[in-house]
Amino acid sequence: MSDCTANVAGQDYADFIYRHNAASLDELTDILGTDCISYVNESYVVYHLPLSEALPLSIPNHSYESIPSLFGLMDTTSMEASGIVSTFRQPALESSGTGVIVGLIDTGIDYQNPLFRNPDGSTRILGLWDQTAPDGGFELTGNRPFLFPFLYGKEYTEEDINQALRSESPLDIVPAADTSGHGTFLAGIAAGRYEPSMNFVGAAPLSYLGIVKLKPAKEYLRQYYMIPDNADAYQSNDIMMGITYLTLLARRHRMPLVICLGLGTNHGGHSGAAPVGEVLNSLRAFMGVAAVCPAGNEAGLRHHYLGQVNRPAGGYSDYDEVELRVGEGEKGFAIELWANSPEIYTVGFVSPTGEAIQRIPLTLNSETTINFSLEPTVIAVSYATALGFQSSYLASLRFISPVPGIWRIRVYPTITFSGVYHMWLPSEGFISPDTYFLQADPYTTIVAPGNSEFPITVSTYNHMDGSLFIHSSRGYTRDGRTKPDLAAPGVDVYGPGISSIPGEYPMIRMTGSSVAAAHVAGAVANIYSWQYPVGPYPVIGSDLVKATLIRGANRNPNYTYPNREWGYGTLDLYNSFISLRD
Repeated sequence: MSDCTANVAGQDYADFIYRHNAASLDELTDILGTDCISYVNESYVVYHLPLSEALPLSIPNHSYESIPSLFGLMDTTSMEASGIVSTFRQPALESSGTGVIVGLIDTGIDYQNPLFRNPDGSTRILGLWDQTAPDGGFELTGNRPFLFPFLYGKEYTEEDINQALRSESPLDIVPAADTSGHGTFLAGIAAGRYEPSMNFVGAAPLSYLGIVKLKPAKEYLRQYYMIPDNADAYQSNDIMMGITYLTLLARRHRMPLVICLGLGTNHGGHSGAAPVGEVLNSLRAFMGVAAVCPAGNEAGLRHHYLGQVNRPAGGYSDYDEVELRVGEGEKGFAIELWANSPEIYTVGFVSPTGEAIQRIPLTLNSETTINFSLEPTVIAVSYATALGFQSSYLASLRFISPVPGIWRIRVYPTITFSGVYHMWLPSEGFISPDTYFLQADPYTTIVAPGNSEFPITVSTYNHMDGSLFIHSSRGYTRDGRTKPDLAAPGVDVYGPGISSIPGEYPMIRMTGSSVAAAHVAGAVANIYSWQYPVGPYPVIGSDLVKATLIRGANRNPNYTYPNREWGYGTLDLYNSFISLRD
């Protein structure tokens, strides 16, 4: 039995996700063999084990679902194009985010920036959970506070931040700085206050803020996924706990909540059935809670391959050959092959020098390691025929120290009906730009958790010329659901940056689907602001919010909707309000 007396955020602990139906924490403790357990919701917990007990990490040793996935960052005329400024000009709408919390799970926030303060200088942040803080502000061996039941990090309340802002050295009191700037930028787009000196206003300028500053991924997971040293990476279990924190914060203050996630990953089967997506889906039970996610920036990066092993004219082929270009200096990566259960596929390889590895037989609960005669490359292959609630088949192919050149992956049908399978490389930032499929498919590239059902998923367009961003991820999901839902501005958008000079608040430009998602998050906050507490309905659900935005979206008469690039059209908040009237 592991005794939870240490800082589980440290490098000496491994984190695991567990889908449970236990009746009590004591029952979970008996099942998992540790009392280092963090409750996410009625379906999930995160538990922590000493690293020495958890290694070696592999799918057969643990399970695919239990190993945390790693997420990367998905990087004000835009407000005009989104119909947001038009709503500000209509006093009767009273839709500037008042009485609503915009919650961001990202790299933190520059809480000193005037954009996130009231005119009197006080903060608009109701709560900030800094997961990187060395202690949680309570004894791990004692009772956990109900409103902050987490084993790591530290929460800074509105009072704490105001105390810091009144001092000469704010970071000595609340040392939760955003060293990346990504979270600050998204917070500015979603909820920045009107600041004439900066010539800027966010989408919901009168809303409150709830902030989760994610801790960087632990080293053992970075090594397992072979993430480049300079890549920003964050763990799925920390994101799940961040969602729980924001819902508790909204419950504490009895306010509607809009969660904005600026992260994504290619891990998973792109059908939405993954832990972070499942936790977001569970929020549908709560009125006044919505979530907005980026579609991703994967369409033009050649990270997706769509395979077909049965040919209509000649029946089943022996195998389908997938050509993969590996760039110079690639340290390693994992390819995931996904298919609908009960189909089963096995794989073989041909190296750049021509050495062939025959079909790897289907072996369950074990990992096959392949060594090559002339290359230093090692490939670890794991098959998983039953992934529980995901109802899918997975073949995980981990390339370790791959030599550059053209690799050929031979995919063999074992049990097939449709003969269709998908393969994904890691998302942008987790792999060299010179590593890609030669015959890539730009569709089915919506990253998780944007491919889950509950969130409003946002693709990216250039509001200056109306064109789709070349890398904007395209739908649909692997199980055929319509994603993205909407498109919003995300190319060369103006917003707040960070500076190492106290009192300096630069403005910068950023491109990416996370920027587009921040626009929509602010728009949703404005709908809630108009609705609460004097709207025509006492409550409004997330599905109705999504439907309202879709009804008001701008649609090009030359396109058919919904489609894989634009979803149901481009965000137009003002037109969405008009659709409510009509």
